Amino acid sequence: MTPLSPEEFLLIAQQHCAARGARLTELRQQVLGLVLARGGVVKAYQVLADLQAARGPAAPPTVYRALDFLVEQGLLHRVDALNGYIACQHLECQHHGLLLVCETCNDVTEIDATDSLDQLSAAAARAGFQPRRQDVLLTGLCQSCRQPS
Repeated sequence: MTPLSPEEFLLIAQQHCAARGARLTELRQQVLGLVLARGGVVKAYQVLADLQAARGPAAPPTVYRALDFLVEQGLLHRVDALNGYIACQHLECQHHGLLLVCETCNDVTEIDATDSLDQLSAAAARAGFQPRRQDVLLTGLCQSCRQPS
């Protein structure tokens, strides 16, 4: 799958939200654009700084509310282990993501791991545990960083 350009992603995001009856307001679109512009895992404070540079004073709750909305709509994933956010690369489907993060270059690749994670959820349920929806993160080395120079 070829990654979408930020412009393509924003257009699809507008359509995605409209189809779900949600409003991608100008502020939410701007926050999404800032995440896309940075690429990879982006921290909320980075988005806040970028938003303040673009719009002037902005309060942290403004950014967190926008980020929460974007996660709720499936446009971003919250990467708890890295305390950040990443753009979803599978907007066309409901899925559970497996995020592969390179420890050297910080490149992040998202793959659809719904089948595998559904099996893990079923095993947890058999053990009497009710998991929340969670994207899984694996760290290691990407193909480029594994290649000898």
